Amino acid sequence: QVKPQFESRASLNCAVFRAIVYKTQVVAGTIYFIKVQVSDAEYVHLKVFLSLPHENLGPSLVSFQTGKTRDDPLTYF
Repeated sequence: QVKPQFESRASLNCAVFRAIVYKTQVVAGTIYFIKVQVSDAEYVHLKVFLSLPHENLGPSLVSFQTGKTRDDPLTYF
């Protein structure tokens, strides 16, 4: 659901956009840290915020890190 947000902000067009692993942090909603494969050898880390259900808002891309590999650890940022 955040692929269009990422592609717009990173000025990329991703043929592949596959979540590999994720972590969560509960706040007033949930923050997801997601490792996403965007090409054969390129990965990005996304920070996505999902508000509480009663707010009726979709997931929002907070920030991202590019230039990652499959072996880079997924950390909070």
